[in-house]
Amino acid sequence: MEKNRGRLMVYFSRPICGSRRFRTVSAAVEKTAKDLNLDVEFITLKGKNAPIYVYYQNGNEEPVPLYCDKNQNDSAERIYGALRGMMFVLSFHPRYRTSLNMARERIMGFS
Repeated sequence: MEKNRGRLMVYFSRPICGSRRFRTVSAAVEKTAKDLNLDVEFITLKGKNAPIYVYYQNGNEEPVPLYCDKNQNDSAERIYGALRGMMFVLSFHPRYRTSLNMARERIMGFS
């Protein structure tokens, strides 16, 4: 079985939980996580109608920001492409090179 390479963390405010924006971002995050063998964690923020943020975290490392929806309604494919692009770039960083090496190969295969 392939080892998990970290997790995607989605930060959102409770009032937008059932919104179209939230469902779209969630779908893109879950597709990315499935493709790259990552876990997903949803974290509720306090406040009203805050932007949705997506971070990558490997183990106990500091989370790395990947995406912010800026309170806009992007398509799931556009969000998925942004996440995939950021994960590809992150895979070259020395700190994440080992854990994301296979992810880089998968991302290149999707293109």
